[in-house]
Amino acid sequence: MSVASLKRVSVTPKDLTITPRDRRFGRDEQTPRWWHGGDPYKTALFNCLSATFPKGEAFFVESVRKFRDVADEQLAGEIRAFTTQEVIHSREHLAFNSRAADAGYDLTELERRVEQRLALTRSRPPIVSLAATMALEHFTAMLAHELLKTPRHLAGADQASADLWRWHAVEEIEHKGVAYDTWLEATKDWTRAKRWKIKALLMLYVTRNFIVDRTAGAIELLRQDGITRVRAWIPLLWVMWGRPGVFRKVFSAWAKFFLPGFHPWNEDDRALIAGWDSEYDYRQEPPAKRVRSAV
Repeated sequence: MSVASLKRVSVTPKDLTITPRDRRFGRDEQTPRWWHGGDPYKTALFNCLSATFPKGEAFFVESVRKFRDVADEQLAGEIRAFTTQEVIHSREHLAFNSRAADAGYDLTELERRVEQRLALTRSRPPIVSLAATMALEHFTAMLAHELLKTPRHLAGADQASADLWRWHAVEEIEHKGVAYDTWLEATKDWTRAKRWKIKALLMLYVTRNFIVDRTAGAIELLRQDGITRVRAWIPLLWVMWGRPGVFRKVFSAWAKFFLPGFHPWNEDDRALIAGWDSEYDYRQEPPAKRVRSAV
């Protein structure tokens, strides 16, 4: 299993490693239907997010790996570590989604919508898929940062489920620069104006779809709970945008994506994951030799 040191880009911490942690969550447990503190709205939001991950993260890996031929040894090592982390994430969210199904939820429509979006993106040139991945990886990194920064987002949640989301957040922060660095390498011959235009348009497109689809997905899960219309919409929107308001709280990080000179590691938020490995056990294969760049 690969552990890649990140130092290609000047803003990236030179001592950062991407560490795939092979953990399993809740395998011998029956997750409560409303696992998030008995709250159907918070449960619906996290369940609809989880429904996107198995197909979505497979797409991320596919999109980045198509450009590994342009990568130097350093970036190639980062892509391998990123791939390993994402594969394990997909496995754990498949298991989480299976427990949600066991609790009575039908995720079929949510998964169908994800596949529909991905099929449309795959029909475009591969660079479009990479740009979409770069934008969505920034989304996951923003949400990961907020989940770890503000414990209230997972307060009262089922322990195994909360551990899954925190573990996922830790690794999303670690590899948050990989897709972006791959994008920079793949577009190094583009003008700055063209590069900014494409990435800005893709982020706007991704943002619109992400918010619309996740809201619709949560509303569908609430409908399955017998909660509809105003009783569904107002509390759900409050959870998303009011308090705790995870989407509202990531707005400034989202806006920074459009600034000249943006890079995910302009903000070093490793303090949020410091000490995590000493608090949680995980199975780890011996790391491969680290790949370091001469630049």
